[in-house]
Amino acid sequence: MQRTALALAAALAAAPAGAAEGLVQYSMLRPETALRMAQAALESCRKAGFQVAVAVVDRMGVTQVLLRDRLAGPHTPETARRKAWTAVSFRTDTATLAEVTQAGKVQSAARDIPGALMLAGGLPVEAGGSIVGGIGVSGAPGGELDARCARDGIAAVEDEINF
Repeated sequence: MQRTALALAAALAAAPAGAAEGLVQYSMLRPETALRMAQAALESCRKAGFQVAVAVVDRMGVTQVLLRDRLAGPHTPETARRKAWTAVSFRTDTATLAEVTQAGKVQSAARDIPGALMLAGGLPVEAGGSIVGGIGVSGAPGGELDARCARDGIAAVEDEINF
């Protein structure tokens, strides 16, 4: 009986109390999935006749993939990255942010946040009700066209990331 009590006490001491409560678990895009998403967005824009850059960031806003088509402007890689970062950071698409942060609106000061870019073409990537990353496209003649290519990129990997 005494041995059993000692074994139980040792087992309880070895497992820190509340360890699970002190940790957060989350899902992130695999680099291969992020690459397929970026390639699909790039291909979508190519089919429409646009030369663009595409960036995919993880849920923390760190760049996982950055692709630039041959004739996309030199500003497009950084613009795509900032759109993706903004979508993840604010947890919403950048077209909506462009509207709600206009001068005179309550949230207009958000435009002053370093790195934020309130131009259409950035979308959060969701899976299982959580944001797992973001995608930004830059270079099409208009933010809505950038966003359409980004949506096509997400659609290309939806089966892989939905659970």
